[in-house]
Amino acid sequence: MRFKNSIIAVAATLSVCAVMPASASIFMYDDASDLDTTEKKEWDASAEVGLLFTSGNTETETFKAKLNLARDFENWRHKGVIDYYRSEQEDQATGDTILTGDRTFVSGQSNYKFEPDSRSSVFIFGSYEEDKFSGYEYQGTLAVGYGARYRYSESLYADYEVGPGYSVNKPIVNGVPQEQESSVIVRVAGNLVWDISKNSKFNALASSEVGEDNTKTRAEVSISANVNSSLALKFSVAGNHNSYLEDSSKEKLDTETAVTLVYSF
Repeated sequence: MRFKNSIIAVAATLSVCAVMPASASIFMYDDASDLDTTEKKEWDASAEVGLLFTSGNTETETFKAKLNLARDFENWRHKGVIDYYRSEQEDQATGDTILTGDRTFVSGQSNYKFEPDSRSSVFIFGSYEEDKFSGYEYQGTLAVGYGARYRYSESLYADYEVGPGYSVNKPIVNGVPQEQESSVIVRVAGNLVWDISKNSKFNALASSEVGEDNTKTRAEVSISANVNSSLALKFSVAGNHNSYLEDSSKEKLDTETAVTLVYSF
């Protein structure tokens, strides 16, 4: 059953970023000079923040912050993400504040392109996540492999990656942390970027880390619209799924819908 779930997760990962490019493949550029290989001497960075407060019968506070870093030049392409989410709710009976969500996710990746104008590259990827509400105290991944970037039109491109890796995690059962576990994995990932217009962008990304016992899958779909040259409003839907949890009282799928303000600098 776990193997079947792993196959389904990998298929879902590939389909998220393959459906739209497949339909647009007739526009694929054959000229390597059309790839994104323009040298950028500075980092591209954006920070997004979202806040939600409710009062009355239900008192809640939700905070989300995310930092994205990227640099693409000559033979190298780098990117990093720091994503933090926290939510609290007031217990109406006692008046105490109850923590209902607290997640930190950090990842970094570097791709070495075989040639400055090459579609192909080799990558190294690392991530670390703390989310005690997910059934794991922490989950970490290190992977290497092959990556390829395909441009389907001037405004649409996709990255595909696959390679072996190693994961570590620490399960939580009934609130009690267990012994650290580790396993060899295969990581499959895809990222689709579509500049809908000069002021709006669509982004879809998905990844699956397939291990012997657990398959961890992350996915996010977002659309953003510029307010001005530096600010944008972003709507996103994200999901985080573990195919196996030792604590049966936990849900395998966590979802997040957010509206955030993005500042680019």
